[in-house]
Amino acid sequence: MDDQPAPDLPEGVTWIERPDDPRVRDYLHLTDVALRRVLEPAEGLYLAESDKVIGRALAAGHRMRSLLLTPRWVEDLAHLVAPAVTAGTPVHVASPAVVQEMTGFHLHRGAIAAMHRPRLPSLDEVLVGAGSVAVLEDVVDHTNVGAVFRSAAALGVDAVLVTPRCADPLYRRSVRVSMGTVFQVPWTRVEPWPGGVATLQGAGFTVAALALTDDAVTLDRLAADAPERLALVLGTEGDGLSRRTVEDADVVVRIPMGGGVDSLNVAAASAVAFWALRPEGAPPDP
Repeated sequence: MDDQPAPDLPEGVTWIERPDDPRVRDYLHLTDVALRRVLEPAEGLYLAESDKVIGRALAAGHRMRSLLLTPRWVEDLAHLVAPAVTAGTPVHVASPAVVQEMTGFHLHRGAIAAMHRPRLPSLDEVLVGAGSVAVLEDVVDHTNVGAVFRSAAALGVDAVLVTPRCADPLYRRSVRVSMGTVFQVPWTRVEPWPGGVATLQGAGFTVAALALTDDAVTLDRLAADAPERLALVLGTEGDGLSRRTVEDADVVVRIPMGGGVDSLNVAAASAVAFWALRPEGAPPDP
């Protein structure tokens, strides 16, 4: 039982005293990655953390399952609380100690929402009208996945494809690092992989593998004569792209480097490549 007395709360907002209250089961054990990456897709949910990220999810048309806050944020985030109450969405408030015991971490971004996981679009739906796509092959670090999405949104990449073993872009850390841009960049899983290379080629894409090989062309050279439709494939941390992916690609490309450095973190490499290959005139905003 929480020792903090229940504060005065707006009508329709529920005070939670215990971390094991079944009404907040969506928020249990959020730091257990192995558990959450199975539970969240199976339960049809994902977690959006912070006012800005929740706002971007709602703006993208995603639906909230419930909202969890600590008392100090109820008034400041009234623009989230009031519409949720009006819509009949459960809004829960608990003390910081209870929230930390419940989730496994200190909620210092004001709020966290359990969201209904949207239907994953088909590959054909994502590729319609796309001129540039990024493919993440088995990138397992959620931070890197989120960072790639943020760069893709900022630098004009039309869509992101993730392979079957790639980390979930809707995992809480991915969403947070992406600053919610995972909601605005169309994405889906491409499978089977690397068989999907042929599928992309059949759809009219030139598939470029970012890898270190003797015959790799420089990023500058590819950018100087960029194909009309380009799929840039980025590999997993450490091992990079699989041999078959490199062999099946239309071209292998590398980022020229100095200082005795031969490669960059996949998130950093993606930002460099997206900038170099950005559409003419991008980014559109001043």
